[in-house]
Amino acid sequence: MTALEELTALVTRFEAGQQEHSALWDMLPVTDETNRAAAVLMLFGVLDDIPAESGRPIAPADLDVLLLERANTLDDHPGQVAFPGGSVDPDDESVVAAALREAVEETGLDAGGVQVLGVIPELGLIRSNFRVTPVLAWWDAPSPVRVVDYAESAQVFRVPVRDLLDPENRVTATISRFGRTFTSPGFTVNGVLVWGFTGMVLSGLFDELGWTVPWDRAKLHDIDL
Repeated sequence: MTALEELTALVTRFEAGQQEHSALWDMLPVTDETNRAAAVLMLFGVLDDIPAESGRPIAPADLDVLLLERANTLDDHPGQVAFPGGSVDPDDESVVAAALREAVEETGLDAGGVQVLGVIPELGLIRSNFRVTPVLAWWDAPSPVRVVDYAESAQVFRVPVRDLLDPENRVTATISRFGRTFTSPGFTVNGVLVWGFTGMVLSGLFDELGWTVPWDRAKLHDIDL
């Protein structure tokens, strides 16, 4: 199957109740505290004219996903890499509409070229009290993207999935706060570290799709915030 067919089949299994959350996603539970609705756009598509750095045939050579780096001046999750997305506003017709609106506002993409495949069941982001719906989509007609507001984002970029899956680029991100240590899957790509919620969602998705290849989970990357 093509990548698009595999992503579509995954959504179909979720909708039919035939797909369970990955073990990673079970670590992001929706609770009474996660009472603010949010949505993110997980937008996959055919790679632009910047090729993957990895030459390993571990994913389609022409597949990428859209990410952004949050501005360092933000109060919540400064400097972290994320999917486009944000809070569901009262005027949004649905979580899908919210994800598309936020993506347009943050990256300038043309939503008319985006094919929504479906949603993944809600995940909890306890630190911010969000219950987040990942909206899985395919870029039928890719459009230019950019940072729309530098007060919100430092960069917007499309990263090859092959580079994300390359074991050379995979780490276990660790951060210690208040006497506790938090760990998450991490990806070192495009000069940044993808970790935390985004790293867990991406890693879980790759696990569910059967795309993950073995990597050294003992390779640690300490985060100093």
